Formats: sequence, structure tokens, C-alpha cells
Amino acid sequence: QVQVVESGGGAVQAGGSLRLSCGASGTIARINAMAWYRQAPGKQRELVAMILTVGGTNYADSVKGRFTISRDYAVNTVYLQMNSLKPEDTATYYCNVKGLRAGAPFFDAWGQGTQVTVSS
Repeated sequence: QVQVVESGGGAVQAGGSLRLSCGASGTIARINAMAWYRQAPGKQRELVAMILTVGGTNYADSVKGRFTISRDYAVNTVYLQMNSLKPEDTATYYCNVKGLRAGAPFFDAWGQGTQVTVSS
């Protein structure tokens, strides 16, 4: 089983910053992608940012220029630096990890989520 754990959420005022962290552990042979999703009350879960092991990143249009995704490959950890936060960024943020599990062809693992609340 691949375990995914997020941390770093909290409550901030509009214009503030937070850094989210997500670590993956278990019988991992290779991670192909790590990503952050978010889900606000009554809304569908949406992709916020993704970083690919082969290279490259993708961001939702709503966070471009404000959020930055990065990885520490040595410890299977992904970060999301969130700057210039807006009330509409308020959501539960989930970490997603895709790759190859030792002894299995593929995995798609999710964390439990961390809450981000931005007040005006």
C-alpha cells in the first residue's frame, strides 16, 4: 500500500501565503506524477497543480502566477507554495501520487486532505 500524507494547511488572510507538503511512502518503484487537487464545499474536486517526473508542470488557470509546485525527489515529497491567496482558494487540498508500485503495475494514491481557509 502506498501512503500519502499532507500537511501545512491553515487559516490566513487574503494576500497571505501558505506552503503545503505531501509525502509518499510504501513499496514504490517509481513515481510518475505528483499533484495537488482541491475541493470546496458543494464543488467538484479540481486539479490545482501537477509536476511530472519526466519534466514539466501544469497549473490551473486560476492559480497561475500565484502558486508554485515543486518536488524533493530524494524523499518523495511534493510542495505547493501558495502566495497572494484569495478567499476563493478556500478548500480542502488533496495530494495525489501516481506511479509504479513494487510488485504491481500501477498505483493512484490520495491523501486525507488538509484544510486551507482564506478570509477577506
